[in-house]
Amino acid sequence: MTDASTAHSGPAGAANRPSSERSARAVTGWAGWVAFAGTMLIILGVFQLIEGLVALFNNGFYVVRQNGLVVNVDYNAWGWLHFALGVVGLLVGFGLLTGNTAARVVGVLVAGLSAIANLVFLPAYPVWSTIIIALDVVVIYAIIVHGGELER
Repeated sequence: MTDASTAHSGPAGAANRPSSERSARAVTGWAGWVAFAGTMLIILGVFQLIEGLVALFNNGFYVVRQNGLVVNVDYNAWGWLHFALGVVGLLVGFGLLTGNTAARVVGVLVAGLSAIANLVFLPAYPVWSTIIIALDVVVIYAIIVHGGELER
């Protein structure tokens, strides 16, 4: 006869599973937030690419001239900044969907830089910049609070 307290050391079948599987973190329902953040970073990357290309090729599109911006910089410089943020945002978004830890850190940095860049760019394109800032804040929240859910 076996003692009932030693017969089961955990959930049914846990003793039969390999130790690597037992030590792996269980993915919870919050993993959807991280998938959302990765997807939003990809979409925000595309938005930033478009915003950058518009700034590079159509300076007359924006509400104010470059001297009306918070930082008096040529629209070509703004275009390259937005374009670079877009490319990095796309890459980080895909990395985040794979559960890459480095992508989580860079994702927070990219979303933060994107929010700051759009805050400074606000006079040129107020509604669009406000939307991107709001989405950046949601992405930062999802990565920081629930980023470990997809860790592999």
